[in-house]
Amino acid sequence: HLGAVTGAGAEADLMRVNVMGTYGLLRYLIDRGCSKFALASSIAAVGMQSVHFRPLELPMSDEHPCLDREGYGFSKYMMEETTRYLARQREELDFINIRLASIWPEDRVPAPRQPGPVGQWGMGAISCMYLSDAVRCFRLAAESAHKAGVRILNAVGTQACVACTVPELMRIWYGADAEKIDMAHYERVGHERDPVYDIARIEAELGFVPARSVLP
Repeated sequence: HLGAVTGAGAEADLMRVNVMGTYGLLRYLIDRGCSKFALASSIAAVGMQSVHFRPLELPMSDEHPCLDREGYGFSKYMMEETTRYLARQREELDFINIRLASIWPEDRVPAPRQPGPVGQWGMGAISCMYLSDAVRCFRLAAESAHKAGVRILNAVGTQACVACTVPELMRIWYGADAEKIDMAHYERVGHERDPVYDIARIEAELGFVPARSVLP
C-alpha cells in the first residue's frame, strides 16, 4: 500500500487519506481474505518535520515514539496504529509497516548536508535512499514468509548524508539540547556517519540492506 497524501498536504486531507483511507482499504481486503500487507509508513512518523523536533535516542529505533506537531508524521503513525488495531482483531494477519526514507531518483548525485541551521524535515534531508533500493525493500517485504503480527521497520541508507559527523551536525542543529542525546554510537571509529535511524531490524527480518551509497 503506497497511496498517500504527502507531507505538503492539508491536515484534513492527511487524516482522511492516510488514516481513514488506509483503514477503508485494509478493511475491504481483510474482509475478502487478504492476510499479508506491506505498507509505506515514513521516517516522518517520529515528528522530524518540525524544527522543534528532538530525537529521544540516536540512532532512532524502529518504534521511536511519534512527537509530530505538523500532521503528516502523525497521520503515518496513526496508519501504523490502525494496523495494530486490525491485528488485535485478527491475530493471524501479517502487517509490515516500512518507515521509509527520503527517496532519490536513480540519477541523483549525492550532496551531503553541510553544517548549518536545522530546517523542516531535518532528519529527512540526511536519511535518504535510492529508488531502486526502495523498490527492492518493498519486494522483499511482499515476498517474505508470512509472520503474524505487526512489524515497524526503518528503511534508510546505510550512511547519513552528512558532510561532517552526525554528532557535529546534531550539536549545530540542537545546541544545548544535543547534550541530552546519547551519541556514543557515532563516536566509534568508522561509525561517525552511520544513519540516524536504526536499520538493523529490517536486515534481520527481511534481509534488506540498501545497495547504493548516499555519500559521494
